[in-house]
Amino acid sequence: MSYALPDSAPGFDQPIAVLKHCHDRIRKQLATLEKLLPHLASHGADDEARQAARAVMKYFDQAAPLHHEDEEQNLVPMLRSTASGADAELLAQLVPGILDEHRQMDGMWQELHEQLSAIADGSAALLREHDVQRFATMYRAHMEREEGHIAPMAKRLFSAGQMATLGQAMQQRRGIAPGAPSAAPAPQPASTGDAVASLRKDYGQASLNESDVADDPFVQFTTWFEEALKAQVNEPNAMSVATVDEQGRPSSRIVLIKQFDPRGFTWYTNYNSQKGRQLAGNPHAALLFFWTELERQIRIEGRVERTSAEESDKYFHSRPLKSRLAAIASAQSEPIANRGALEQHYGAVAKQYGEEPPRPDNWGGFRLVPERIEFWQGRRSRFHDRIVYTLQSDGSWARERLQP
Repeated sequence: MSYALPDSAPGFDQPIAVLKHCHDRIRKQLATLEKLLPHLASHGADDEARQAARAVMKYFDQAAPLHHEDEEQNLVPMLRSTASGADAELLAQLVPGILDEHRQMDGMWQELHEQLSAIADGSAALLREHDVQRFATMYRAHMEREEGHIAPMAKRLFSAGQMATLGQAMQQRRGIAPGAPSAAPAPQPASTGDAVASLRKDYGQASLNESDVADDPFVQFTTWFEEALKAQVNEPNAMSVATVDEQGRPSSRIVLIKQFDPRGFTWYTNYNSQKGRQLAGNPHAALLFFWTELERQIRIEGRVERTSAEESDKYFHSRPLKSRLAAIASAQSEPIANRGALEQHYGAVAKQYGEEPPRPDNWGGFRLVPERIEFWQGRRSRFHDRIVYTLQSDGSWARERLQP
């Protein structure tokens, strides 16, 4: 395979030219990705293939997300605030599709990233042609649409001041001081803490109105969860579980929800783990789902109870064998000398129980019975939509809007 030498980049005083330059770099990475297919077939994951895989991963992991943020957080909002008449109508037609394509391409990239990671470390030489072609085809059509409509509109409508504002925002996103040359180094790690204050993303994909939501919060949760599945968000079933100890000190962790219905929200764990011990002392918790791709949160609070032994047995025996053995082998949250000791314990358990390990008595389900469920939809300028449901003494749910 051969690689083109990098070309010189325009300065951020020409922000639309910088965006076009980003497109050109994306096209080169797509071409490299496509060249990998026949190369892998002929040579496997050799040094050249591993180098190419690392180069593609570096660009789409680091640079491409910044380009998307340039468009989503700066270019598109500025155009929306400036355009009128036919230009505004064209934006209304194009922008939802452009943002949706960003999400789709992000999902496609995650699939490719897994394949490229294995090629980069030499552990595999599989790159699925269908995944490559689907990703490349969508990206190229996406860039042509932006270059044919969005870029010319920005050049025509933006004032010199707006171009300067756009360029400065793009520089700041890359850690380049405004006015510095494009090749300026990123800030040193010592300044990262201060830089956090300037990290911000403006939301604007959707709204949430009282007339849009269901009377029953479980129905509303189901609707949003199905939309998260359809949008292929990253692990839609992942949620934060926050508990408190006997001194009232909170702790939280990410777990995977395994069931939800009108009884509540269920996950499974070791009852002797930190969260299990804390819930034994204070059976109340807070759950949080955050689906960044949809700019949505769901906050759930309530009391926690254990599932029945029958429910825990049913789920435990539905798990893969290695997961069942791991549940027995691990004294969750307890210290251990090293990874080797953990693996040794797992091996002993596997030898002892074979193909039919029993569910340990200290492993099972927790169900949070909700008393409060809040649906949060991100909106522009931090003026978010918040609709909360609160359980009443008669078992009904009261619904109201909260201020952002």
